[in-house]
Formats: sequence, C-alpha cells, structure tokens
Amino acid sequence: MTTNHGLIDLLGRFRRHLSRRRRRQFVMVFGLMVISALTEVISLGAVLPFIAVLVAPQRVLSYPMVARLVHAWGVDSPGQLLLPLTVAFVLAAVLAGVIRMLLLFASTRLAYATGADISLDIYRRTLYQPYPVHVARNSSEVISGITNKVYDTITALNQLLLLCSSTLTLVTITAVLLWIDPLVAAVAIVAFGASYGAITWVYRRRLYRNSQCVAHEQTQVVKALQEGLGGIRDVLLEGMQEVYSGIYSRADHALRRAGSSSGFIAGSPRYAMESLGLVLIALLAYGLSRRGGGAATALPLLGTLALGAQRLLPALQQAYGAWASIAGNRTSLAQVTQLLDQPLPPEASLPAPAPLPLRHSARFDAVRFRYSADGPWVIDGLNLTIERGRRVGVVGSTGSGKSTALDLLMGLLTPTEGEVLVDGAPITGSRIRAWQRTIAHVPQSIYLCDGTVAENIAFGVPPEAVDLERVRSAAHQAQIADFVESRPQGYHALVGERGIRLSGGQRQRIGIARALYKQASVLVFDEATSALDNATERSVMDAIDALNRDLTMVLIAHRLSTVQSCDIIIELEQGRVVARGTYEELLQSSPSFHRLAKATV
Repeated sequence: MTTNHGLIDLLGRFRRHLSRRRRRQFVMVFGLMVISALTEVISLGAVLPFIAVLVAPQRVLSYPMVARLVHAWGVDSPGQLLLPLTVAFVLAAVLAGVIRMLLLFASTRLAYATGADISLDIYRRTLYQPYPVHVARNSSEVISGITNKVYDTITALNQLLLLCSSTLTLVTITAVLLWIDPLVAAVAIVAFGASYGAITWVYRRRLYRNSQCVAHEQTQVVKALQEGLGGIRDVLLEGMQEVYSGIYSRADHALRRAGSSSGFIAGSPRYAMESLGLVLIALLAYGLSRRGGGAATALPLLGTLALGAQRLLPALQQAYGAWASIAGNRTSLAQVTQLLDQPLPPEASLPAPAPLPLRHSARFDAVRFRYSADGPWVIDGLNLTIERGRRVGVVGSTGSGKSTALDLLMGLLTPTEGEVLVDGAPITGSRIRAWQRTIAHVPQSIYLCDGTVAENIAFGVPPEAVDLERVRSAAHQAQIADFVESRPQGYHALVGERGIRLSGGQRQRIGIARALYKQASVLVFDEATSALDNATERSVMDAIDALNRDLTMVLIAHRLSTVQSCDIIIELEQGRVVARGTYEELLQSSPSFHRLAKATV
C-alpha cells in the first residue's frame, strides 16, 4: 500500500469516515478540553493570592483583582481572606483534577469506540470488494490492517485528543504566566519551546521510518503465523518448525525494535526538560530575591511561577509525546485510511434481492476475459449454452480456462468482452447478486468452520436461526446423514478447525449438503472430487448423481470418470471450446479428449 500522504491530509480523509454521532462526540470532547484548560487557569490564578496571604498578608491588596474582590466582599483585613482563599484554592484544585479525569475517560472511551467503528467498517468494505481484488491482495495485509493497524490508529486518535488537550492547557497556562510576569514567562516558554522544537525536528524522520517498519513487520508477523499454522501438517512432516520460527522471529524483533525506538523518542525528553526546569527555577529564585523586598516578597510570585512551570512541563511533554506517537503510527494510519477508502457497491445498503431463477438457459456470448490489460486471454471467444436441468461437464488440461469460466458464470468475474446471459438478459449490476443467490458452489477444498455439523451445513446462518429439519433433509440428499446421525451428538457434533475430524469424502458431502440447504437451483462443482481417492470419489459421485434431476449442474473435473454421466461434456483449450458431446461421442471424435481419458485412468 502507498503511504506517502501528509498527516493533515490523512486526518481529513479519516474524518470523512466517521459517523455524525462520532463527530458530535469529538466536538463535545473538545468542549471538555476547553473547560479543563479554564479550570487550570482558575487553579493557577488562585495560587498567587493564596501564597501572598500566607507569606505577606499586608501586600495582598496590591493585586488589583484581589483588591476588587475584597472590596466587594466587605473584608476589613487581609487576614480574613485566609480561609476563603484556602477553600477557593482547594476547590479549584479538586475541580481541575475531576475535569482532567473526566476528560481522560471521555477521550479514551471515544478513541476506542471509534476504533471499533472503523474496524467493522474496514471488514465490511473488504468483504464487499470484487473477487479480483481479493485474488490480487495478500490476506495477511488485510488481517493485519483490521487488527494491529486499527489498534495503532486507536492509539494515534487517543494521542491526537491528548495533543489537543495539552495544547489548550499550554496556551492557557502560558497566558496566565505572561500576565503574572511577562519577562520571566517569556524566557521559560522560549527555553522549553525551543528545546522541544529542536528535538521534534531531529527525530521526525526516524519516527516516520519506525512507522513504516512497524506497519510492514506487523503484516509479516501475521503472514508467518498464517503460513506456519495453516500448513502445520507439512511443517511437522518436513521438520520446518525452526524455519518458520526464524521467519517469525526476524519480523517480530524488527517490529519490537521499531516500537521501542519510538517509545524512547517519545519519553526521553522529559528527563532533560525536568533538569532544565529546575535550573530555570533556581535562576528565577535568585533573580527575584535580588529585587526590592527580598525573598519574602518574591515568594508568592516564585511559588506561582514554579507551580505554573510544574503544570507547563507535563503539558509540553504530553504534547510532544502525543506528536511522537502519532508520527510513529503514521504509516498504519495511512494504510487504515486506504482500507476505509475501499468503495462500497450501491447494493451494500440495500436488502438482499430475490434469487434470479434459471428458467431456460445460461449462455456465454462471445466471452473474452483477461486479468490485466496487457495479460494473455484466459477465455477467448467462448460460446456456450447451459440449459436448465442439464448436467454439464467441463474438462481440459491445466490452464485451459475451466475455473475462470466458472467464475464468470457465477458473476465473480466480469467479461472483458462479450456477455454472460441468463434467460437472454446480461448478468450485470444488481442482477449479479440475484443470480448468485441461485447458485451454490462446491469447491475442491470445502471450508469448514470450527463449529457443529449443522452450523457448517447451514453456513453463514446464525446458530439460533438454523432450520434443523432443512439441515437433515440436505444431509440425507448428500448421503451424509447416516454418518452424522450415528454419532452421539449428531448434528451438534463439532467438526474441528477446517473439518480436521472428518475424512475428505465427509467434508465434500457436507459441502454438497451446504449447497442443498441453500436451496440453489444451479450447482457448480469445481474439481470437487479431485483430491479424493477413487473409491471415495465414486461414493461422492453417487451422491451427486442421486440429486434431483431438476437441478442444473456444472462440473469441472480432473478425472474424466467424474463427468462420465453428464448430459454433455465441454472440452476447453486455451479458453476456447475445442469439442463438445457425450462421453462416448468425445471418445470417438476428439483425439485430445481420448488422450485426456487415458491420462486420468
């Protein structure tokens, strides 16, 4: 994925994917930030008169604001202000703390809620992408984007809110300090600001490189896990445990190093700035003590400025740390934004259409297809009619275009030229989804979830909505019912991850039962028996042959015995029909079919 985008541009694109509700909540949190900043002003403003009353009561009336309040309250002596100012200072400090805690709760909650929204949005948009997009992309990249990179984005959002809050706090504290003593405040602000500015400038490129490394290695870690665990049988047989452990280790170590580097860059300036702050306070104390009135007179001002610096430094560090975290997650934010930018088809927001029944025939009309503009033609001028209720076999050598032709028939691919017609009308737009609801696909490798037999037959249906009678009926037609019902838990027995507790033939029968549960009228078998031994294949084919003759079936086969009972067999070569007829007719008339039959005996 490309990630060369400015941060402001990324945030603008990201904002467009937020719901109105989330946008309102962000505005409300920003309002809470403003209130928090004002409470900081109040608590800091209460320090000066409070310390002055404690140290030099007679000088407290020299502050205009305090003098006006004293006059309004009818207070006779400065000593009478001690209790009210103590109460005011305590209340201001408690209020500031409560508001800060409330802000932390609201901003963290909002960041994680937004993360849940975008994670679901990415997953949904990904599922709606056309089949060629899924074929071209690496699933590890998508899984990493939905999990790890969305988490990084949540972190970046949380830090963005913290950056806004810290910036507002900095502005208000700076304003109060400038009001108290412009010269001293300006020196402190310039010293701290210049230091953090220099650090930011020095580390900005390193943080961006770290963000690229983290985003890349997160995908590699997921890829290593998927490949190692997905091919565990071969890993065990070939003794490849150390190979995959090494792949995982290299990716994970690089990921951790980049993360720790960004963490150090974000946190390390704090200690240097604390030392600088202590030096400035010491110099400030010395300078103020040299003014007229001595140290006692300077103490209220010094205490206020010291407290201001104590608030200023954490706010500066928070703002810098937030920026460093956002910069460190910039690439993940860019990749998440790209996943959010995936277009949704218009029908995504519409209810599922009614199935489009096959009444007469499906037809390929001069169909040509290639996967890229400069790629070879995989299907080249295909003309083929599949009549309702017929059983059509499709054979050919590897690379002849058999599976691509089925993908075109099922609407997973769109013809580059020509049309696929159902009852004379092209399969385009909203008709694609309606047509797909009529079709059931039984592939060579049946995907089984780690659930019950019933849940796998009624695949995609929520467990509470599964129709058990319909499941039993489909299982009987697929000739798997006797096996299932002989087990103690019957249809509620677990099949194990990817059906590991079932044999190959049992998995294929469950795939057939799944197609029948869907009540599809067109069944497509894509080399559904090629991975089975001859005896198991024969028993599965018996189950297929016994299905209702009203069903339209298209079977791609590696072994020609699989299509022997088909009404018509189509032989493809280089995307073209080179022969058609019954099994016996092709054996007599097609030399290539005859060679294929001998090769698969």
